[in-house]
Amino acid sequence: MDAYLVDARRSPIGRRNGTLSGIRADELAAQVLNGLVAPLDLDPAAVEDVQMGCVTQVGEQGWNVGRMAVLAAGWPVEVSATTVDRQCGSSMQACFNAAAAVASGQLDLVVAAGVESMSRVPMGSNGGSISPRVAERHEIVMQGTSAELLAREWNLTREALDAYAFESHRRAAAAIDAGRFEREIVPIELPDPPRTGEPGRGAARVAAPVVVAVDEAVRRDTSLEALAALPPAFDPAGVVTAGNSSQIVDGAAAVLVASERALRRHDLEPRARFVSFGLAGVDPTRMLHGNPRAIGNALDRAGLALDDVTVFEINEAFASVVLQTVADLELRERMEDVNPNGGGISLGHPLGATGARLTASLLDELDRRRARYGVASMCVGFGMAIAGVVELL
Repeated sequence: MDAYLVDARRSPIGRRNGTLSGIRADELAAQVLNGLVAPLDLDPAAVEDVQMGCVTQVGEQGWNVGRMAVLAAGWPVEVSATTVDRQCGSSMQACFNAAAAVASGQLDLVVAAGVESMSRVPMGSNGGSISPRVAERHEIVMQGTSAELLAREWNLTREALDAYAFESHRRAAAAIDAGRFEREIVPIELPDPPRTGEPGRGAARVAAPVVVAVDEAVRRDTSLEALAALPPAFDPAGVVTAGNSSQIVDGAAAVLVASERALRRHDLEPRARFVSFGLAGVDPTRMLHGNPRAIGNALDRAGLALDDVTVFEINEAFASVVLQTVADLELRERMEDVNPNGGGISLGHPLGATGARLTASLLDELDRRRARYGVASMCVGFGMAIAGVVELL
């Protein structure tokens, strides 16, 4: 059976300690869940499960943040939820899980989602020590160090990485100005800050809500000269900097996945279908180089070739990751098809939400081009990658 993609929505992406830092992750995800179903006139009670990607599952993102988001959204208690961790690929894995559940006939209507408030729950705060047995077998390094290893092995220069980062910001700014993200973004209402009231009468509330509807991490004023002036972030003699790496941000995204039976029952019109997914396990030291294998596995399973794909959304964890993928897949002559509206370097990479965000952006770009096939792919920490193939209907 087919797993249909009915719609995909996301929050605007807020820069670290920016506008979205004032809202909890579960409440941010709750608004996106409601923003997904409301335009479809879909009763949330029809949703059988929510698969919520989240990487740092501690503090406000603990206690099964997927379930907490469902409850915060005011959805019926009968709607179950779980939280998924495949690190950066968490909400892409949520899409995989939802599609598999629908295609196997186990469920009919599932939301695949993701959230990460990197301002409120610091990256890495859920980590501990590495097992001595793992350390005996593998050299475990920081992801930034791995990005440096890729740059060295694939002969990627500082100039090439900075040029890619500059282009990411240029594309994202152009996409915002052209309104390309407006369909996928759910405006987020921020909590009203309390004002001091008269003694004994409590605090008054600010009357007008503050609503955020535009991505705020894009650096419109950056330049190649400004990027070149940044120091290396992980190796004093290296080429990876804060400017050609993904930004730490806050965000949430959600995708509605349905069976044919659910489409009929709830009068839903599908926009696309998930064709296939691919996974890859690779050397955990170089760690971030699995995208080509995951994409190849997904395309092989779908019976497709690279030439069948019109748009590639490859997560910009680091510029070296994208350029390594482009080199391995021989896509240098098709750079206009790779992350055409920017990515993690310009928009930001809200870890657990990025897979669903890529899916939303991919869907809308396929719509704009009236193209048939697109691929979304992400490298994953400790040596993995995940990719999905989407077919526009």
